[in-house]
Amino acid sequence: MTSFAVSTRRKFLVGTGATALATTLGGLAMPAISRAAGRPVFTHGVQSGDVDTTSGMIWTRTDRPARIGFEVSTTESFADPLRLPSMDALPESDFTVKRLLDGLTPDQEFFYRMVAVDLDDVSASSEPITGRFRTAPSARRDIRFTWSGDTVGQGWGIDETGMKTYATMAGHQPDFFLHSGDTIYADGAIEKEVELKDGSKWVNKIVTEEKSKVAETLDEFRGQWKYNLMDEHVLALNAVCPTFFQWDDHEVINNWSASKDLTADDRYTVKSVPLLQARAARAFHEMTPIRYTPAEPGRVYRKIAYGPMLDVFFLDMRSYRGPNTPGMEETLADEVRILGVQQMQWLKRELASSRATWKVIASDMPIGLVVRDGDNIEAVANGDDGPAKGREMEIADLLRFIKNAGVENTVWLTADVHYTAAHYYNPDKAQFQDFNPFWEFVSGPLHAGTFGPNDLDQTFGPELKYVKAPSEEQGANLPPSAGFQFFGLVDIDAATEQMTVRLMDRDDNELYKMTLDPVRTA
Repeated sequence: MTSFAVSTRRKFLVGTGATALATTLGGLAMPAISRAAGRPVFTHGVQSGDVDTTSGMIWTRTDRPARIGFEVSTTESFADPLRLPSMDALPESDFTVKRLLDGLTPDQEFFYRMVAVDLDDVSASSEPITGRFRTAPSARRDIRFTWSGDTVGQGWGIDETGMKTYATMAGHQPDFFLHSGDTIYADGAIEKEVELKDGSKWVNKIVTEEKSKVAETLDEFRGQWKYNLMDEHVLALNAVCPTFFQWDDHEVINNWSASKDLTADDRYTVKSVPLLQARAARAFHEMTPIRYTPAEPGRVYRKIAYGPMLDVFFLDMRSYRGPNTPGMEETLADEVRILGVQQMQWLKRELASSRATWKVIASDMPIGLVVRDGDNIEAVANGDDGPAKGREMEIADLLRFIKNAGVENTVWLTADVHYTAAHYYNPDKAQFQDFNPFWEFVSGPLHAGTFGPNDLDQTFGPELKYVKAPSEEQGANLPPSAGFQFFGLVDIDAATEQMTVRLMDRDDNELYKMTLDPVRTA
């Protein structure tokens, strides 16, 4: 298969099909492949993610200990596939496997195929399962991606329609989908039925044991992910489109930080938030195709270079924050930060060295919307509309750096607040003014309750250009069937390098559109 840019030192066996793949796994001498009902099954489809110009992650899960064979091809027929060394799916990882495919050709569609052989009975093999993705370009071409957040929150599970927003996004054939966090709701149990305001009922067609309570054990956190992967629309998107994941709070528990106290929460027998976080983080990395960072196993923040026109910087506003407070501190001590010193140093360094036209900052929380945690502040903005205080000081330092370092064309994408909006940050209207203007676009939820809108804090001068959220009469926590489910659609034009951002709803209605011209530098 000559289109692979694979080092000649890497030697792989080449087979002619899935049967050949299964019968040679790991050098096992196996008899004719069994087609009995007891053979292995891939339980939750496939996923790909963190795709760049020459590599990408792939993922799957089996129902038992199994040896997984992998083939990769540039043709859907797998006429001349590249055979990769097998991997074992074992109980320690809940039978999940993921691997990096590297040495790939830029701007090429790749097809991958997996077959599982039962480690207890090597005569039993699975049906093959396949997926595909396209690598990022090394030269300018049109780019399209989607983003949103908030999946299966507030008791709204998989109903008869399913998670329709995923199907709507798939219809746009994006190069990738950016999931902005709250990828699961580990603290949100679901019931079989929910009474709606009009007297009708929302019926969760699928209810599992793990999803019927808050997650405390590792298996219960894993079960939250498995539930989402039972939806047909999620599975269909995963098979054809890479997902770039980040996390926020509901992967662990609502609004978690060092100040979270579960003493009075009767839903939890485990009262240690650090223990819940550790289990949640393991499940997050097991169940998603996020890359592994040897320097810090478990890291979520990272950059994905998606060709000459786009770098995506994924923030982690959860793992390194200090305790939630009222946000009125006037000195930027470590416990006041939301990103932490090391992540901020990394972000500044990577932004300054980026040569991509557009620098998308994927933030799991908005920076200008006031998100409260009781009497404390959960996000960045503290709601006083004054000079930067609390966590606002860390963001002010970043915005000042972006200006002084000459970093152009930054766009912030976020979710979290369960409605959609467009904000233009204008230093002329800000209390803190030492920054260049920029846009922040908010989308979500994908499949959860709808809330909002939140107040905008004027420290950084945000102007509300668009918002769609429930009215006061409609109330809060609207079900997905009410139609207030949102995602963002981004196009970057190869000829002009313009970025067009659209805010969309789950019925594919375009709600708002903004085309941004890149700032040209000498």
